[in-house]
Amino acid sequence: MTGLQDRLTPEQVEEFGRELDALRQRIVDDLGQADVDYIHTIIKTQRGLEVAGRALLFAGFFPPAWLAGVGALSVAKILDNMEIGHNVMHGQYDWTRDPALSSQRFEWDTVAPAENWRHSHNYIHHTYTNILDKDRDIGYGILRMDDAQKWHPYYLGNPVYATLLAIFFQWGVMLHDLEVEKVVKGERTFEDNKPVWRRILRKASRQIGKDYVLFPLLTGPLAPLTFLGNATANLTRNLWAFAIIFCGHFPADVESFTEEETSEESRGQWYLRQILGSANISGSPLFHIMSGNLSHQIEHHLFPDIPARRYPEIAGEVRAICEKYGLPYHTGPLRKQLWSVAKKIVKLALPSSPTPVTVEPDRQLRAA
Repeated sequence: MTGLQDRLTPEQVEEFGRELDALRQRIVDDLGQADVDYIHTIIKTQRGLEVAGRALLFAGFFPPAWLAGVGALSVAKILDNMEIGHNVMHGQYDWTRDPALSSQRFEWDTVAPAENWRHSHNYIHHTYTNILDKDRDIGYGILRMDDAQKWHPYYLGNPVYATLLAIFFQWGVMLHDLEVEKVVKGERTFEDNKPVWRRILRKASRQIGKDYVLFPLLTGPLAPLTFLGNATANLTRNLWAFAIIFCGHFPADVESFTEEETSEESRGQWYLRQILGSANISGSPLFHIMSGNLSHQIEHHLFPDIPARRYPEIAGEVRAICEKYGLPYHTGPLRKQLWSVAKKIVKLALPSSPTPVTVEPDRQLRAA
């Protein structure tokens, strides 16, 4: 945990904020047909992959066809979740006035209802990024991901909980908005959660019906193989989304903050918190597309409503601004970030070592 006020002088913070505001405005002023063409191309590609994947599963008795079908369906689900759903629901394309790209109308191919997700993610997470006891994405209510979280024997299971969350990630996201930890503490009631539950049950039943009843039945005697193929595609999407999201939020150098130090935050300080509380993942252009450009988590946290395809082109400028003000710009390949996250999960399963007290030499002499 760090002190935001210790990083820059008030004058530097103000100028820092102005530079990032200017960068954002320049991109907003440049938005146009190329951005629309891009997202339409991604949507067309995603739909094509899904149709191909579903069709290949009709020939699932032939192993190469089954594998190809699962592969195509997995990529389709990743694109729908990461580059299309996540970004469209952030309002990145609301300026087009296209109903199909409306953040308030879009629904994605996952059990988590879009309306619930917009509250827990767009509002809670992006407003209170990495603020302990405010940002519920820190640990997702089940993990210890920061030293400042009070240790409890329950957290000895940290690696197990993280593994289960990765496997069932869409279900974890689905339940996130119930704020179960508040229910346990008596701060939220079942009655409060009724609207959330209704949306969850409605959406989950549709997704289960589609992937595990309708499409398997359509393939007749191949229903078990189709069921397994759909489950494998969902698992692949879950593991990928978990890896990208955790690598953008929880590597070792990423910082967290208290409510007190962010209580009277200026725009510049908000920007500063986003940079200190985020990490990027380096990779190829295809890797960035498959991550929904959340591999540029720093840029996403700074400008969540700018089309994510713009993040790679401004990443160099953001990094240069960080260097100008002596700020860290955390980035690294997926294997490095993932290893850092894994070590953190294991380390925080154990009680944190007390901070050693430094005794001044003259005090040591007096004590002697």
